[in-house]
Amino acid sequence: MKIINPKLIISAVAPKQYPDGQLPEVAFVGRSNVGKSTLINTLLQRNGLARTSSQPGKTQTLNFYNLDEKLYFVDVPGYGYAKVSKAQREQFGQMVEAYLSSRKQLRGVVSLMDARMEPTEDDKLMYNWLAYYQVPILVVATKADKVARGKHNAVESRIKKSLNFQPQFSSLALFSAVEKFGSQEIWDWIQKQSGVV
Repeated sequence: MKIINPKLIISAVAPKQYPDGQLPEVAFVGRSNVGKSTLINTLLQRNGLARTSSQPGKTQTLNFYNLDEKLYFVDVPGYGYAKVSKAQREQFGQMVEAYLSSRKQLRGVVSLMDARMEPTEDDKLMYNWLAYYQVPILVVATKADKVARGKHNAVESRIKKSLNFQPQFSSLALFSAVEKFGSQEIWDWIQKQSGVV
């Protein structure tokens, strides 16, 4: 899918700030520094649209990107970052939960996890929470270029087992921003969920 003019429309902290209208939305979740902004930039073929940072916990708002009036990508604050205060973590948690559980335009969630590591407790909590609400989930194992190709099947098996994967509304893809693989599979899932062609 080719997007000509993606734009950051608003960085929201409350439902009253969410964009109006009925465009479908796909949200991106994951722990801090797992590569959400990098994935968004790669999918949209834009280097600096979603701001990446070597400093975890940089995204602290729900960032809504309008993609040619077809759909929105929503970049969600990363979880599991220790240096953010407990009060801030709770505030982020409430903001994210309010969005994910009540936004009617939400068509699916791309949940990012590091291909090199076991899913964290936070990853499992997020997956189970989305599964409880029956939100369609695409688990994306990022940084897959750092895992030997011959071990990709093992990575998929490990993640699925760890998450107690529920294939009726979950899919899984491996992604590398460096080697540029996985993007088409992710786009295919997004288009299927959002109904956008």
